[in-house]
Amino acid sequence: MQTPQILGIIAGNGVYPRLLANSARKAGVSKIVAAAFSNETDPALEHQVDVCEWMRVGQLSRLLKFFRTQNTHHAIMAGQIAPKNLFDLRPDWKALMLLGKLKQRNAESIFAAIADELTKIDVALLPATTFLKDSLARPGLIAGPKLSRSEEEDAELGWKIAKEIARLDIGQTVIVKNGTIVAVEALEGTNDAIKRGGALAREGAVMIKVAKPNQDMRFDVPVIGVETIHTAAEARLRVIAVEVGKTLLLEHEPIVELANRSKISIIGR
Repeated sequence: MQTPQILGIIAGNGVYPRLLANSARKAGVSKIVAAAFSNETDPALEHQVDVCEWMRVGQLSRLLKFFRTQNTHHAIMAGQIAPKNLFDLRPDWKALMLLGKLKQRNAESIFAAIADELTKIDVALLPATTFLKDSLARPGLIAGPKLSRSEEEDAELGWKIAKEIARLDIGQTVIVKNGTIVAVEALEGTNDAIKRGGALAREGAVMIKVAKPNQDMRFDVPVIGVETIHTAAEARLRVIAVEVGKTLLLEHEPIVELANRSKISIIGR
């Protein structure tokens, strides 16, 4: 794909939108415009983009108008929207109409419908990994000590269950200890699932995070960040297993350094 001159970022929370803006700039994007959301997007993003428009989650008409005004034809969704904000949604008429047509309201169906609306105004939604290919998980041991045989077995069990819950669109993360599934992620998100699993397992649990079987790489891709490792360390997890080529390890070096310090093994499967 030819590098676009103008890139739109639909910016959720966390460091992801800022890392994307930096990488896109290095790749030769000359103008970056960001749709930022109140109580979600890190305000520091304003210093790394050319234009930043603040709006509420649910203001779909405003998002579309912003990209039209900025002559944007390529956009990337970067960063999550906190699940609680999806329930505090005050949708505008455009978003109401979009939601009204959906039989199921989950991340995939909502984002796919937004992608369709963007297509109608000639904005192509690019894969979320665009400009961040170097941050994708690679096979084998990425950080920490080698896994024991029982940890390998827990990772194998967790992989099968995680793939199944991802297929059913429940979540993408499970926590396992000694052959028992102790936590399954749902709407609460990865970090809360880690906390719950850690509390139940007490220590030494294995976390598995996978992509959906037919993962749409434009949105909802698995992401591990420094905050994930901090949460895992506090929950006294031992292993984090992620899917190779489909999981973004944001801030790779700090993640590896923190995992090594915390004696957490990260493995790409």
